[in-house]
Amino acid sequence: MSEEFKQVNSEDDERRQGRGILIFLGIILILAASVYLGFYLYNQYTARQSDEVISSVAATTETTEQKAENPIDFASLQKQNDDIYAWIKVPGTKVDYPVVCHPEDDSFYLKHDAYTKKWLSSGAVYTELGNSIAFDDSVTVVYGHNGYGDTMFTTLHKFEEKEFFDKHSEFYIYMPGRKLTYNIVSAFKFDDRHILNCFQLNDTAVLASFLSMLQSPETNNKNVRESFGRRLNNDDKIVILSTCFSNQKSNRYLVCGVLIEDEKTN
Repeated sequence: MSEEFKQVNSEDDERRQGRGILIFLGIILILAASVYLGFYLYNQYTARQSDEVISSVAATTETTEQKAENPIDFASLQKQNDDIYAWIKVPGTKVDYPVVCHPEDDSFYLKHDAYTKKWLSSGAVYTELGNSIAFDDSVTVVYGHNGYGDTMFTTLHKFEEKEFFDKHSEFYIYMPGRKLTYNIVSAFKFDDRHILNCFQLNDTAVLASFLSMLQSPETNNKNVRESFGRRLNNDDKIVILSTCFSNQKSNRYLVCGVLIEDEKTN
């Protein structure tokens, strides 16, 4: 065999070996790319699965959220009178009434029925336009008459008895979709000043002083809940139930509560 022929065969072998190496490296690269792509797709899939699980848990949490009971049929009440926006209940008393607010006349419900808007000497339980109907003001005043048998706010005077005051620490306000619970911090005799008009409660210093007075009223006719355990502050939401004294035109009786729970209802 000639040397020339041997040289040609050697060059062919080297070329074949080179192509084999390239093919092998190509296969390795393809396999590596396939593994990487598979790993990437797997991660995307598991991430979507995780998101779906989280979404499912969130949806379950939302639908199974515990809600308080709301015994008030507001839809029916508001068909009778759309001024009805809340309901107040004070355990131990006969205060169990709708709360109304007239859109134009603060004095209207002094002498008109909450259900029919007809004239009624004992009036209704109401708030004034100076307060929000969301009960989100620093101080909301709710009014009701005294002295018409045991109707409206007459039985709030039970809180003048220390034993009764000590045993009854809360009242409740219901609204569509909400139940507000108030801790009664004090109940006392006050003068006849109009609270919303006579106290500049949008002034932080005035508000702080007023809240301090609610827990330390300067009168002998008072009960204060020492077990509340802290001083009221400007972030609190206060509801004051205000009524009269029989034959005492210049005095009012106030039952004061601070919001301690705001629950969603069925």
